[in-house]
Amino acid sequence: MILHDIQEALLNLWSAKLRSVLALLGILVGTASVVAMVLGGELAANEALQQFKTLGTDLLAVSITEAQSDDHYSNREEHLTVTQAKHILSASPAIQDVAPYTQIFNALTISGNSLTGSVLGVTDAFGRIAHLEVEEGRFISFLEGNALFCVVGYDLGAQIQAMTSKNPMGQQIQLGQTFFTIIGVLKPWPENSFVYANINNAMMIPLLTSLSLNKYTSINNIIFKLSSTAAIDGVENQIQNYILSVMPHKNLFFRSAKELIAKMSKQSEIFTLFLGLIGSIALLVGGIGVMNIMLVSVVERRPEIGIRLAVGARRKDIRLLFLIEAVMLSFLGGTMGVLLGILIAFIMAAWWHWQFTLFLLPPAVGFTVSVATGIFFGFYPAHKASQLDPIQALRTAI
Repeated sequence: MILHDIQEALLNLWSAKLRSVLALLGILVGTASVVAMVLGGELAANEALQQFKTLGTDLLAVSITEAQSDDHYSNREEHLTVTQAKHILSASPAIQDVAPYTQIFNALTISGNSLTGSVLGVTDAFGRIAHLEVEEGRFISFLEGNALFCVVGYDLGAQIQAMTSKNPMGQQIQLGQTFFTIIGVLKPWPENSFVYANINNAMMIPLLTSLSLNKYTSINNIIFKLSSTAAIDGVENQIQNYILSVMPHKNLFFRSAKELIAKMSKQSEIFTLFLGLIGSIALLVGGIGVMNIMLVSVVERRPEIGIRLAVGARRKDIRLLFLIEAVMLSFLGGTMGVLLGILIAFIMAAWWHWQFTLFLLPPAVGFTVSVATGIFFGFYPAHKASQLDPIQALRTAI
């Protein structure tokens, strides 16, 4: 019986091609909007997470700032030495590597041209932990000491080459009154919020050299590589006890890779939900279009409905017939909309050079909502058709 009703519904839709196509387009565009926006949001969030995860989930960072203290300690300056920073390695057996670094806010110039970039004082461990890869030359070595050498990020190297029309290797960058020779250029680095600097646009100098440039430079950030089984809270307490034993008047702010990834995942879920709600507006408009088209169909087919009722068709049969037509429109529109939405998301991923992954939830949700929309907006026209008076309906055929 149902198969016969479906076949008849398809024949009715085929007999009114233009009307069916117009209703189909509304559902198609709405479903494509939902799928494209939600899937695109998932791909964007996944790309950000993948870039962040390239550093690994076994990292911990601490930022050191001045604490609010009374007047007795207001003029007292405390700085962590390089030896003390490296000695934190013994604070916990879960700590495998330590990379203290400094940040210097001085102007950079090369051949009289101003450069846009930041300056970091680092050790060789910083390159290991942050997974910095050298495109040309080498990274800073533990043997560098107070040497006036530097390594530049990919973007800063390109900026230097554009200004001087020369290979950055061997050129000298002026930092304040000091000149540094470039000994290495890095490959592009996936920027993330774990390291408080854009490595691609940074100049890196030996840590000891950075501390000797002026008295205001201090070690204010440290990155730790932990063992895979490390208990983050316990390690944080051990690091905090060590640092505060050396510098009791400081504030410490910890951030772990696992914690940041969890926050990013939560934010991506909210972002995806928001995009889905926006896309649903288009699907709502498509559903209203289906209802309007079906109402027009009811008016046009009143003689047919009257005849069906006159020869013994039950009102629920009429209701089911029109409801199946609405659902078939939504089914076809939803299917094509899902395919179009996936295609749009694929084009977006290709355009932004993202890794395309077909998440099953957005297409499934888009298709389910499109069919549900057809049922919801198709019920009223179907119910109205079933409530027609057979005599009044037949009279319109005369």
